Amino acid sequence: MLRDIWKQAWEAMAYNRRRTVITICGMAWGIATVVLLLAYGAGFSNAIQAIFAQWGTQMIGVFPGKTSEQMGGIKAGVPVHFTMSDVQLLHNTVPGVTYISPQLSNTYKVSNALHSFKWPVNGDEPNINKIMNLPVTEGRFFNEKDNEQRAHVAVLASQAKTLLMGGLYPIGARIRIAGVPFKVIGVLKPKMAEAGNNVNRQVYVPIGVMSEIQDPKYLSGIWLRYRGNDMKVEQAIKNSLAAAHHFLPSDQNAIHVANIRRQLHQFQIITFALQVLLLFIGALTLGIAGIGLMNIMLVAVQQRTREIGIEKALGARRRHILLQFLAEALVITGVGGVLGIGLSYAVSVAVGRITFYSAIASNAHAADIRLLISPMIVLAATVTLVVVGTVSGMIPAIKAANLNPIEALRYE
Repeated sequence: MLRDIWKQAWEAMAYNRRRTVITICGMAWGIATVVLLLAYGAGFSNAIQAIFAQWGTQMIGVFPGKTSEQMGGIKAGVPVHFTMSDVQLLHNTVPGVTYISPQLSNTYKVSNALHSFKWPVNGDEPNINKIMNLPVTEGRFFNEKDNEQRAHVAVLASQAKTLLMGGLYPIGARIRIAGVPFKVIGVLKPKMAEAGNNVNRQVYVPIGVMSEIQDPKYLSGIWLRYRGNDMKVEQAIKNSLAAAHHFLPSDQNAIHVANIRRQLHQFQIITFALQVLLLFIGALTLGIAGIGLMNIMLVAVQQRTREIGIEKALGARRRHILLQFLAEALVITGVGGVLGIGLSYAVSVAVGRITFYSAIASNAHAADIRLLISPMIVLAATVTLVVVGTVSGMIPAIKAANLNPIEALRYE
């Protein structure tokens, strides 16, 4: 019986080819809109993740500040200073720490025989390249032996190398930092950087030799990489340092914590809201196509009223008529859905990469938006399509099934 119903639905569609094609195109356009909007939302989310992923999301930086809350007999406004003992304290008390590095940082004159610039110079432990995800494209990063021997070696960020040396081979070249000679042993892979951001104009040296340039008594900050829950790690950092330096853990100004995962989570909330909005807009577009399908099916019911009366007179039951018209609506919906999903794949391939972060940042092509059509997106769009198609077809089908056979036979 079902086979006969589907056959009748197909024959009815073939009889009204133009109407059927127009309706199918409307449904295809609707489902393609849903898929492409969801793909854009997914691409936007991936672009945001790529921006943070260049540093690694399991990274926290801690920097000294000044207390803003009174604790016991200690007044507010007292500067907090980090020392090497704080590094060991965090390593011992904070759960999940895998790498930790103290940092001495300031802006110094960096020069060679040709050029001279003022750039940030960072003195770190060798594991800073694992903490901050600093891969080298030429040469190598400094190691424990370099740090222990206080070797005068330096690793240049990509733009620093270009500005200092142009097209010259950098490895082994001599530079001076604050007048102290260093040998270049490595060049870093470029990072995404907006105009005015000096992330690619920095120099990294072992913290042991940094003491020849800067007083090592107080650290500029502490960087660490961890496993586990970022909020628990952040709170453990605040509790440990608060106890050691006599300030309240709730004091937001005593220390400044750069929690990369927390920042990413804030952006993820925004991207999720955007995806929900895009799904809503796409569903509205598909709903408009569904209204078109409903209107076409209502016209079909009106045109075939006498046919319905004959079928009922010959013994067709209410559910047979209902299934007949619902099947026709679902076939139109299904064909339109297949064509729409195919169209969305074609559009995503044709569009390719949509300029996003690279419009304002260099080396940021990985953070541009690509229309990513995942199985979950296709599934969500298909569910939406089935709901719209069923609702749009059910109303005309119910009308047809409820027709009085005597009145239907009189219909001209």
